[in-house]
Amino acid sequence: MTMERIAALPRPELLQVADAVARDKGIDRDEVLEAMEQAIQKAGRSKYGHEHDIRAHIDRKTGEIQLARFIEVVEEIENEATQKTLAQVLKKKPDAQIGDFLVDPLPPIDFGRIAAQTAKQVIVQKVRDAERQRQFNEYKDRIGEISNGLVKRVEFGNVIIDLGRAEGLLRRDELIPRETFRTGDRVRAYIHDVRAEPRGPQIFLSRTHTVFMSKLFAQEVPEIYDGIIEIKAVARDPGSRAKIAVLSHDSSIDPVGACVGMRGSRVQAVVAELQGEKIDIIQWSPDIATFVVNALAPAEVTKVVMDEEAGRIEVVVPDDQLSLAIGRRGQNVRLASQLTQWNIDILTEAEESERRTEEFRSRSNMFINALDVDDVIAHLLVTEGFSSVEEVAYVPLEDIAEIEGFDENVAEELQGRARNFLSEQDERYDQMRKDLGVADELTGIEGLAPVMLVKLGEKGVKTLDDLGDLASDELIDIVGRDDMTEEQANTVIMAARAHWFEE
Repeated sequence: MTMERIAALPRPELLQVADAVARDKGIDRDEVLEAMEQAIQKAGRSKYGHEHDIRAHIDRKTGEIQLARFIEVVEEIENEATQKTLAQVLKKKPDAQIGDFLVDPLPPIDFGRIAAQTAKQVIVQKVRDAERQRQFNEYKDRIGEISNGLVKRVEFGNVIIDLGRAEGLLRRDELIPRETFRTGDRVRAYIHDVRAEPRGPQIFLSRTHTVFMSKLFAQEVPEIYDGIIEIKAVARDPGSRAKIAVLSHDSSIDPVGACVGMRGSRVQAVVAELQGEKIDIIQWSPDIATFVVNALAPAEVTKVVMDEEAGRIEVVVPDDQLSLAIGRRGQNVRLASQLTQWNIDILTEAEESERRTEEFRSRSNMFINALDVDDVIAHLLVTEGFSSVEEVAYVPLEDIAEIEGFDENVAEELQGRARNFLSEQDERYDQMRKDLGVADELTGIEGLAPVMLVKLGEKGVKTLDDLGDLASDELIDIVGRDDMTEEQANTVIMAARAHWFEE
């Protein structure tokens, strides 16, 4: 409707037009009327002069348009078109005060074609802005929900979806591989982000997000929706395979069985929505070893060895289960690792046996050479779990004396030899450090063993300043990841930098 027609409308019909626009666009009636007021103000300033403060008001009950010029009462005039001093105003309005406004009513505007077109653009823009704000306010609180919509169009692989009162964007990388949509297709997707951008609110959808699978199961499994069964973790290779870990808070309900459903009806509904994605439903366990074993299903596991400091876990499987445990292109072990948040190394029983034999042999030789003992004593130490000369040197004496065939005298002798070996080794390393030119001041930093100082010297790190200039990961790479954690590296570097702050 043109602005000439709006201006010529009987007053109640003007309100009816505002009501119709508000209903059609899903925005507040007052916002439409405010847009009309701004359009009339703009037309009024075009007629009477842009320097004037001209304001329009539409009566919310009668629809009557009131146009007026406002003049502010001030102490000192800065703009003659919009301001007057108190002395100038007192003749007309004796009770005037600083800060008041004089209101001069103006006659209704007879809109010309140009003015009407300009006013119409203002209304359209304001209504569009209000509609965008309404969409953003509505959808920003719906992040994390599943939404249904119809495909509106496909642009360069990205799918634009009509959600009813807004449009959503399903980007190509958020689509399940080999999934195609045509205009008019019905789509279910997960709202993972809503952003207010200059061109309007952008509603980003996803069908590959792990939470999408969780929400689909919540729709199909009443126990999940009710909170009786909890989804603890999800790992997906979209369109191919997924693993979902579930826990029941009711001991009488089997979480895996509830998610599978009668003859697989519940899980099949999710699989169908995800284009045939195979889903392994496993029981979550607070025990990490048990959880990892469950996560590697359908492969069987015979042994689990955990390294909590490194966040790594070794899994031993029968020789004929290796390919099943790893999966096609490493898929099974990769998903299990994502699900459990642990790095998983898989070994066959034969590989593990061979590695243990090699470890046993190398550790035995180390004790034979370092402690000058025969292979029987070396084998006994390795069998009892000793893996380094340092352990022999500094464990309580009774730990060695308790070994079958040993006594306190043997334990004292072994511990003495171990300490002498370490002392001579440190002297050799200290001489190597000096030969490399590593400053003596580095020896006073706690956490740096003599062998570490040699490694630093070989890499050109010879002074406190050299050491202070390193990043923690650089220091760890030099001294060895098995010998220093990131926290220890940061402590060493800060100790090296201490003299900077003193200066």
